[in-house]
Amino acid sequence: MDIIQAIQERHSVRAYTTQKIEEEKRRQLQAVVDECNAEGDLNIFIRYDDPEGFDSRMAHYGSFRNVANYIVLAGPEGRDIEEACGYYGERIVLEAQMLGLNTCWAALTFNKKMVQKLIPEGCKLCMVIALGYGENQGTAHKSKPLDQMLVSKGTMPDWFRKGAEAAMLAPTAVNQQRFQMGVKDGEPVIRIAGRGFYTKTDLGIVKYHFEAASGRKVAE
Repeated sequence: MDIIQAIQERHSVRAYTTQKIEEEKRRQLQAVVDECNAEGDLNIFIRYDDPEGFDSRMAHYGSFRNVANYIVLAGPEGRDIEEACGYYGERIVLEAQMLGLNTCWAALTFNKKMVQKLIPEGCKLCMVIALGYGENQGTAHKSKPLDQMLVSKGTMPDWFRKGAEAAMLAPTAVNQQRFQMGVKDGEPVIRIAGRGFYTKTDLGIVKYHFEAASGRKVAE
């Protein structure tokens, strides 16, 4: 499975089997986590075989079941880390998909009090991502028409269309898709459009999808 297929086939999964994640897959995921922490100056880590992270009323309310593994997205205090956590968190999510695993982003529906205790001093918690072998592969979310997400209309370069189509498949909070895309001075630009929940984290996720599919870096 390549990155494009991973983007197309990855959907949110909330119910998991009890199958443990193999050591080789754990090593491969850790290598990606290490790269993400180095590049993004973050403190991401993965908890394995620890069901307490999703053992709470909020987790049950969110229909999570049998979550024993999860990715913790965290970074230095005093810094706006939401976009970086979205960007690098999705990089890990897609690596997990290519390894045959399933995931689901969680902003509130986990045991925040328990997970907060795991965060190193001087760091702040952004979100967590459920990880494991899903009972199913999830279902695709509905997307807005691509034309609604473009700053300018007209013919799109092939690389931009590939990136834009991948961006439309990115998971966003409550599927709000509050972003717009365009080209400025020959470079891709993606911006938050309107107000919504966790839009900075969503922006990071969307940017990673676009860059992975188009091979072009999104302008800051």
